[in-house]
Amino acid sequence: MSTPQTPGGSEAGDRIPQYVYGVTRSGVALPPDLAGLDDRPVSLVENGGTAAAVVSDLPADRALGERADLVAHQRVLNALVDAGTVVLPFRFGAALADRGAVEKELLADNTERFAQVLDQLEGRVELRLKGTYVEDAVLREIMQNDPEVAELAQRLREVPADAADAVYYDRVRLGELIAQSMQRLRESDEQVLLDGAASAAEAFTRKTPAREEDVLDASFLVSADRRAAFEEAVEKLGRQHGDRIRIRLIGPLPPYDFVPEA
Repeated sequence: MSTPQTPGGSEAGDRIPQYVYGVTRSGVALPPDLAGLDDRPVSLVENGGTAAAVVSDLPADRALGERADLVAHQRVLNALVDAGTVVLPFRFGAALADRGAVEKELLADNTERFAQVLDQLEGRVELRLKGTYVEDAVLREIMQNDPEVAELAQRLREVPADAADAVYYDRVRLGELIAQSMQRLRESDEQVLLDGAASAAEAFTRKTPAREEDVLDASFLVSADRRAAFEEAVEKLGRQHGDRIRIRLIGPLPPYDFVPEA
């Protein structure tokens, strides 16, 4: 029967496969009682360099991928971010054979690169801004500003119910016109929201909106001393556009969107 893994590890403990959440500075203090997959203790693996891997024992005898695994992965990274610890987050699923492999295969050849990325992220947080149309308000806006849409919609409202089949293609055309108008509106509103928030951020990256009603989904890298200014800029956007766009600010988050891929 194996004994629990401790940060220092024993010879037997060092051979336990390790799950890797990310990389941070050597010597940082982890949040107390931080637990990872299957509630196993989280610790650091260091190799004498400036970077350390955040790990826990890998669950045995089962494949990863349960919802609880994803939640645990994010919980560990969020705890580090909430504690103000700079972290280079790994995507879900990173694992190595044992603590020795973490030292030799992950840390030994990448210490300089990890240090550079950690320097870039030091004192900064990722905040995610989402904007979603208030559907009724935007449809009214389109009707008011697009005469062709307004005229066709009015004509269709006057069609008797027993003649609906005769105007099928007109209804399709109305849907197409509304979609086109919304796309033009979205492009304009997306830029307005970006311009309003980006001035208080160091960098941003846009994501492809998942739904037709989504206006903006963007992540911003914000320095700690500018966070209040950034949040005020977002609040101002809410005051200016809240009657037609629901604006949400999420974070701080692990800075996935600002970590180099290679």
